[in-house]
Amino acid sequence: MSPSLWTAARSLLPPEAAHRAAIAWLSHPALVPPQTLKDDPITLWGITFKNRIGMAAGFDKNGEAVAGLARLGFGHIEVGTITPLPQPGNARPRVFRLPEDQAIINRYGFNSAGAEAAYRNLSALSPDVRRSVVLGVNIGKNKDTQDAAVDYRHGLKRFHDIADYITINISSPNTPNLRDLQRAEPLRRLLSECRETLAGLSPSPPLLLKIAPDLDALALNDLLDQVIATRIDGLIISNTTLARPQTLKNPHAKETGGLSGKPLMGPSTDILKQASENLKERGLTLPLIGVGGIGSAEDVQAKIGAGACLIQAYTAFALGGFGIMRSW
Repeated sequence: MSPSLWTAARSLLPPEAAHRAAIAWLSHPALVPPQTLKDDPITLWGITFKNRIGMAAGFDKNGEAVAGLARLGFGHIEVGTITPLPQPGNARPRVFRLPEDQAIINRYGFNSAGAEAAYRNLSALSPDVRRSVVLGVNIGKNKDTQDAAVDYRHGLKRFHDIADYITINISSPNTPNLRDLQRAEPLRRLLSECRETLAGLSPSPPLLLKIAPDLDALALNDLLDQVIATRIDGLIISNTTLARPQTLKNPHAKETGGLSGKPLMGPSTDILKQASENLKERGLTLPLIGVGGIGSAEDVQAKIGAGACLIQAYTAFALGGFGIMRSW
């Protein structure tokens, strides 16, 4: 698929069909014209990122499009969310464009081909691709799993030898009760078990946690207590929001699911800043990745100013195409 055809697909196809068409195109890297983004290298966890801009989890759920995405110039690509077993996710339709709001609502619900399929895809990447981009793997739990730690430990064991870093996703709003894991006691248990699992693995990649933008100050403080106690290596701030600003114009605003895009820029940046300032007050530093609502170079700088070392894009890419990031 040429870039012009992809642009047409975004306009003519339903959102999920357009998403799948984009993945199909990017899974054939020879068809993807190479792009470059601004050189801005940074080293975190002993890993050098060639620039600060990454593809957020949720776009390439099964590691099918890494080679194509790498040709677009991203400094890092986070695949997933990947669950241990295949699962279909929620019923369709489950993705809705809000074009006049520059937003998307999704309730995918961790639709995943499963860990084994994703691992096969990532294992097939050429050494050149692996050298060209930092690879993150975002892991989650299957909907019916009662003991979440079992699934997250499975993800760590499966991907520790292929991921440059691994993200624990407990902040999607589309899996029942998942966000309850952000509370202090279940979070401490989960992170402790994950840290213990990683300690027995070699290599043992950095362990990150992706959090929701809907935490109040007290909940964020309690979460940071557990993050520090369990020596988590970084935070991704933030996932999509359940909030619905009154400024939304599109009728799809009433759909259930997580809201992303421009309306998320303010809330996600606010909680990013709160986390950064909370850590500074403790005399601590922790790499933070800012994601949510980024649509311009000014937004990138706002995230960095709020404390982000790296940023991730998704909705702007989905709505505007890869050309939107050339000025970032």
